[in-house]
Amino acid sequence: MPELPDLEVFAKNLQKRFKNKTLENVDVTVAKKLNVSVKVLKDAIEGHQLDGVSREGKTLQLQFKNGMVLGLHLMLHGELKPLAEEEVKFQIISFHFKGGDGFALTDFQKAATPTLNPDASDVPDAMALSLSYFKDLLAKKKVQIKTLLMDQHSIRGIGNTYADEILWEARISPFSIAKAIPDTGVKELLRAINHVLYKESVDIAKKLPEALTGEVKDFLRIHRPDLKKSPNGAEIQIEKKGARKTYYTDEQVLYTL
Repeated sequence: MPELPDLEVFAKNLQKRFKNKTLENVDVTVAKKLNVSVKVLKDAIEGHQLDGVSREGKTLQLQFKNGMVLGLHLMLHGELKPLAEEEVKFQIISFHFKGGDGFALTDFQKAATPTLNPDASDVPDAMALSLSYFKDLLAKKKVQIKTLLMDQHSIRGIGNTYADEILWEARISPFSIAKAIPDTGVKELLRAINHVLYKESVDIAKKLPEALTGEVKDFLRIHRPDLKKSPNGAEIQIEKKGARKTYYTDEQVLYTL
């Protein structure tokens, strides 16, 4: 599943490739995923130039010069695929720009979702957290800190992989209770959020300067099945809960009430 750093890179690469190009045709294959009719969508964005692409939480947003915005949520298995002569399978929606270039949102589970003019969220993005909001949030929550970091109703953008990476950098156990973490730990955790997400975005961009899909795991320090030890030599432990795995080490402090 693409996470925040991957989506940051895809947004920038989409913008580099398609900004100022006119959308000639939008082809909807799975109409039930739309929040409007196909006709309304076509009337809203066909014939208009793409003004930019941004990431909001786990959503990519295509911004058109007529003011319309189309949000694309890749969900668990969605991918962006450049349109070429060969058939692109499992399309949800595809975008054909003047000049012949284009891309498709695909998902074999048919869960990826396009949304015309998505509602603005009042939940802060993970890369725009203020210390005051973050401290107040943790002070109210008796849940495990990893669960809180991944709660999209509290913080938008952090998924399973980078929650582990952030918590290891902050040296805080993923099983710590959020409100039990001291002020020094809260500040360090916020620093780790900003540093890990920014650094990963930069490193992935260097590795995938043009790509619209693909995940780079090279820079992960904990959340990788091929690693046995952390960069400091501590044994990496894994706890599995359902389909989700948590990677951690004894270097991380456990805070409890």
